[in-house]
Order: sequence, then C-alpha cells, then structure tokens
Amino acid sequence: MSGRVSPAHIRVIDEHADASALDAYVAIRNAATPDSPDSAEQARWARRTYPGDGVLLIAEEAGGRPVGTASAGRIWMHGPEFERWWLGVWVIAEARRRGIGDALFRTASELARAAGKTGFQTELSEAHADGSRFLARRGFVEIDRMKAVRLDLATMAPPAIDAPDGILLTSLADRPDLLRAVHAVAVETFPDVPTGDEPLYAGTLEEFVARDVGRLGVPRDAFVIAVDNATGEVAGYGNLLLKPGSATVAFHDMTAVRRPWRGRGVATAIKGATIAWAIEHGLEGLETGNDETNGAMRAVNARLGYRPLPDEIGLQGPLAPEG
Repeated sequence: MSGRVSPAHIRVIDEHADASALDAYVAIRNAATPDSPDSAEQARWARRTYPGDGVLLIAEEAGGRPVGTASAGRIWMHGPEFERWWLGVWVIAEARRRGIGDALFRTASELARAAGKTGFQTELSEAHADGSRFLARRGFVEIDRMKAVRLDLATMAPPAIDAPDGILLTSLADRPDLLRAVHAVAVETFPDVPTGDEPLYAGTLEEFVARDVGRLGVPRDAFVIAVDNATGEVAGYGNLLLKPGSATVAFHDMTAVRRPWRGRGVATAIKGATIAWAIEHGLEGLETGNDETNGAMRAVNARLGYRPLPDEIGLQGPLAPEG
C-alpha cells in the first residue's frame, strides 16, 4: 500500500436505477480516453447481455462530486471461465495522484476475486502516459500490441468493389438465413486471429448473436457476407461497430475469411463493401487494429488507405493484494 487514504467514497453503480452516476461514469471515461469511449446505452446492454459478469464503480468526493470511475468484468471475446476480468480505471485530471485510482483498483480487485478471477486484462493506447505508469506500478505487463489505423472518409468516393471470381457479396440484412453459416465461419477463424493471450472465443450461436450481431451499433446492412456461388458456402464476413455515442465513426469489428479462400482478395472485397456502406451513410471515419504479427490483414488495410494511429497495447496484471 502507498499509505495514502483515498479522499473519495467508492460505490457500485446500479446502471438501471442511478442514471446520474452512470452519466458521470460515461463523462469521466470519455474525457480521459476519448479513443475508447462508452455510452450509457452500451453499459446497460452489457449488463443485460452478461448479467452478474461485471461491475461499474464510481468514486465520489465529500459532497458527492464524481472524480473517478472503473469498469471490471467479463472479457466478451473469451469464455465465461476465463481466469481474468477486463479492467478500466479513469480519474479526472485534477484529482489524480491522490489515491483515487488505487482505491478503485482495490475495490475492483475484491469484486473480481469474489467472482473467482485471478487477474486483470486491459488495453490502452500508447498515447496515455499516465495510464501506462498507473498500470506498470501495479505489475501490468505488455502481452500484445495492436497496430491501430484510421481511414478518413470525408473526401472519399465509395470504392469500386472487385469481388474475386465466384464470390458474391451480400449482407445479413438481405440474407438472415446465412446467420448459422456466419457463426460457423467465426468458430473456424477466431482461433487463427493472432493474439498475445488466449485464443478468441466465438461462443455458441446464441452468444455470437448477442455479442457480434445484436450488439448496439452493429448495422445488419453493413454486415457483409461473402458467398461462394458454386457451393453456396459462406467464405467470410465483415461487420462494423459504431463507436459508443457516435453516429459518424465506426470500428471494423471483425473481418474473417475461411482458410480455403484466403489470399484471393476476399477480405479486401469485404472491407471495401463496408467502406462503401460507411461513406453512403455519412460516416466520417473507420478505425481498426490488428496484432503487429498479422501481416496479411495489415497489408489489406494499407492497400485501402488506412493511416497509423498510436498503438493499442494489451496488458495483463494481478489483482491488488488482499487486505
């Protein structure tokens, strides 16, 4: 322990009953890390989808002024048995270095330990020096590095979509009957995605739909599916996820191509179709990131004109010591 006593009271946010605390969580988080925003709607969706698998915390000074917040819970891309919880801690600039972040970290650790977890995992832009120092002092170490990129759409015309011979591009809005086949692609391809930790988890069909299809901000007409004309099989898919609270910026949530169709331009065609959709619907930017070892997808991004952002660093660390 540092010996300092936090001047703030830490409590759990009931995101359904305590709208003001939830609004404070969103405001503090988005001010501290605007590159990794959240929204009240997204927070409520997460608790509905993963009940009991996470918590939001608020730190309040005497008088009730919110000065910090934290989020801890299940990592959606791993199964519920995964030993670590996700962690985010945010403190307003003028209240830092007063023990508030440490108090939030310790409270989150107690709750994670009670849920049977042994550590935390998180992701942070290399641009956030304060956050990096905070995590390093608590034993967090880098496990992977994502090369983040952005495509500015304001002056772009929709690209020509050049699908490979024998491949038809459609959308989940037009072909909802392909949902099971899309899930099968996820089950096959997620373990191939380079990560510094546990392989990604596609989950059951129901889990996949909840996380990657029914999630807030996933437009079904921008959920592009590549179909092999000869066999009717789904060769790959790609979907967009609007940034929480934004109607003008989206992430490439996933671009996945089955092994037999890789290296034939399917991923480029899928991404091109999502770019065209974004331009036609007035978006201003698309962002994505790939592990630094994922040369194939990074090459696709470079050919399409994406430009570098600060790296996103994946980290793992321990829970705070008991007591």
